[in-house]
Amino acid sequence: MADEQATVELPEELIACFWDYDPHQLSWERSRHTIALRLLEKGGMHAVLWLREHMSDEEIREFIALRRGRGISPRRLRFWSLLVGIPRGDVDEWIETARSNPWHRRTQG
Repeated sequence: MADEQATVELPEELIACFWDYDPHQLSWERSRHTIALRLLEKGGMHAVLWLREHMSDEEIREFIALRRGRGISPRRLRFWSLLVGIPRGDVDEWIETARSNPWHRRTQG
């Protein structure tokens, strides 16, 4: 499956999520974390379906947990926690940690 994933290209409807990247330079093999994080945070229903075709729910859970939710808004964290089964207590803790960060207070206002 790794060889298959190396050649995966982003579908046209997801290219807009990567406005600040050259989409032809993104590959699932080299840019998996960048692609996953952007789709978790910014993607619509096409992104949800596409990401779940390329990552299992367990892989998505592990990815989010490893980052402790960083880079994903509280609203999106709650959405994904329901979708892939992340315990609410974990999400609550990650959101509270982010909110207590001085940088978060400066940027979120």
